[in-house]
Amino acid sequence: MYFPASLYFELISLIASITLFFQKGTPFYLKLFPPFLLITLILEIIGFEFAKNGQNNLALYNYSGILSFSFYLFYLRNIVHSPKAKRIIEHLLWIYPLLTIFNIYFIQKNAFHSMTFSLGCLLVVATCIYYFFELFRQPKYVNLLKEPSFWICSGLLFFFCCTFPLIGLTNYLYRISKAISRNFGSILTIVNFLLYSLFTIAFLCRLNFRSKSMK
Repeated sequence: MYFPASLYFELISLIASITLFFQKGTPFYLKLFPPFLLITLILEIIGFEFAKNGQNNLALYNYSGILSFSFYLFYLRNIVHSPKAKRIIEHLLWIYPLLTIFNIYFIQKNAFHSMTFSLGCLLVVATCIYYFFELFRQPKYVNLLKEPSFWICSGLLFFFCCTFPLIGLTNYLYRISKAISRNFGSILTIVNFLLYSLFTIAFLCRLNFRSKSMK
């Protein structure tokens, strides 16, 4: 059965994330990635099957967007250190879903929630930038190659910076040309590949792959 390439990238990242349960000292919020990626993969497969069979998958992607942005904000809330920043993100965790639901039902009815999707992109990007600001101001040395949050935030920053102008304008660009949707597919495949590649690195970066020296 044919599936988009992005689904295979997600599957590889999901498999890699399972190793988090076997890594000593893995925080709880990082262990939430495997179930999150599993749910995301299932929803993507359902959405793909809906589209292939000519069924409307708009509601599925609208509500899965709420899940994704809420999860990423929850994750970012746990890796920033500033108590003030944590409180702001805690408020966003209930304000953003309410705004999105309001937008879906009263503003962008029967359309993709591009307005609140764009807002979600900006919130995640801004929080990732703040995370990097804190990271590079730490007095202690941090081995970035072994820091999962560095790779995850790098992936999120790149992904949402790229998808903000693309998906944020989806409702308008689709009306111009159907060819644009095909170009969107190629671009989104590339950014998905980079996102899940960086996620995979984050999940595996603390593993020690060096073989023991023979006695």
